[in-house]
Amino acid sequence: MKTYQPILAAAFIAIVFASCSEPKTTESSESEVAEEAMEAATAEDARPSPLMVKEGQISGKAFKVQYGSPAVKGRELWGDLVPYNVVWRTGANEASYVDLAEDMTVEGKKLAAGKYSLFTIPKETGPWTVIFNSDWDLEHGHFQYDEKNDVLRVDVNPVWEDSNEESLSMEIENPGIVIRWEKLKLPITIN
Repeated sequence: MKTYQPILAAAFIAIVFASCSEPKTTESSESEVAEEAMEAATAEDARPSPLMVKEGQISGKAFKVQYGSPAVKGRELWGDLVPYNVVWRTGANEASYVDLAEDMTVEGKKLAAGKYSLFTIPKETGPWTVIFNSDWDLEHGHFQYDEKNDVLRVDVNPVWEDSNEESLSMEIENPGIVIRWEKLKLPITIN
């Protein structure tokens, strides 16, 4: 019996040691997952142009807009940072997009339910061109823009206000979506 005691004691110690080390692996995995989530959240917070999502209803129909919100930061915007007569992603980073749950009209023209990237062509004078493009999931905004995927183009008159909006915003409000940045107010009629 004496020869079995050291073997049993060693086996018992090995079992206890093995069972104690498994939860540490699980805790370690949970810690790593939590740490990765914190890093992702910190990276999102560190974006120079925060990602914004607005959801609401237009004429009783669900509507969503997602965009990167750049700040003016003392820069000359119109005709400089955002050139005239060139397609602009209407935001920062990836392409801004809208998601229509049902068919709607934009400036009196039909737009079928679906997701569309949102671009504009700013003009020094006169109406701006607002573009809805079927390729909505573009990582690099206007750098990947392809005119052949345009679903709808409409003209919208910008309004220049005295007040200043530091960060670009897109609000779901009357008459549909209103884009504001610096002194620009671009009201896009949607029903």
